[in-house]
Amino acid sequence: MTNVKYTSLEEYIRQGEPDKKTKASIWRTAIGLQQVDGLKTSDYLKETAIKHIEGEINIDEVRDLIKSYYQSKTNREPDDEETQEADKVSANITKILSSESLDFSAKGYIALHRRIFDGVFKHAGCVRDYDITKKEWVLDNDTVHYLNWEDLRPALDFDICQERQFSYKGIDTDQLIAHITKFVSGIWQIHAFGEGNTRTTAVFTILYLRDLGFNVENDMFAEHSWYFRNALVRANYRNAVKNIDYNSVYLERFFRNLLLGEGWDLRINYLHIYATDEWKTQPNLATRTSTPQVPHKYPTSHLTSITSTKKLTGRKPSLHETIADLGFFIQPS
Repeated sequence: MTNVKYTSLEEYIRQGEPDKKTKASIWRTAIGLQQVDGLKTSDYLKETAIKHIEGEINIDEVRDLIKSYYQSKTNREPDDEETQEADKVSANITKILSSESLDFSAKGYIALHRRIFDGVFKHAGCVRDYDITKKEWVLDNDTVHYLNWEDLRPALDFDICQERQFSYKGIDTDQLIAHITKFVSGIWQIHAFGEGNTRTTAVFTILYLRDLGFNVENDMFAEHSWYFRNALVRANYRNAVKNIDYNSVYLERFFRNLLLGEGWDLRINYLHIYATDEWKTQPNLATRTSTPQVPHKYPTSHLTSITSTKKLTGRKPSLHETIADLGFFIQPS
């Protein structure tokens, strides 16, 4: 069989061998996350990523090559600094997402920021010691009220500790989506760092959802990271004078697409607080765009009925009972 070398990540995702497809999907997610700060990667990064996908170099060699590329570059472009950040951070995220490890703690969250922005920010892994505001287009140039800097670490400790103690057993998919939305939104609102909060939150979320049993290496974070960020903004903004309350529905719809295969239109125009009539109603473009994911650790959609069998009979449900609960028809033998 001829070993085909493709020229784009999309080709590997569509046609590549399983291992190469997985690598390409991770790269695409890592590159797509740069959009949250309006950054674009270089052609050199994409060429180097393909070498990694092909197994010609490992991820640490990728990072070294990118570092050397910018150190030796003689012709400087106006956007070199931003492109360099995008390239280095994409490679760092790819290394992180290629691993299954997750330190689910405030310390781990802070360490994740350091790993993502290693070689990019001098303050990588440093919690901010000043208060911040950010003008947001979706808020008509208003800002979310981020947590004051003195309370950052205790707030991270509290939110992650509370989530660690939460049990997903016995809850349905709507409850699961609502809970994940609330947790991710709260972590982001803390805004623990001076820069890079959304990318850190996104990577932390991907790792955590994996830990819950979901497969999130798909197009959602690659194609809709800008929507993800602005949905986080809307979930954490209220203004009584303007008659606007916190609204997590947009973020919930992101997760519904990601985890349930729904087809909500994820264009950011729907998120503006003064959306025009054309953009006031966010449509679900398809009832299901793919098969809903049921995490192998916590099968929430039908877990209540499966658990009921055990409670009523004192035994685990049989394979036939479990399959029936999951909505499949069993052909009699």
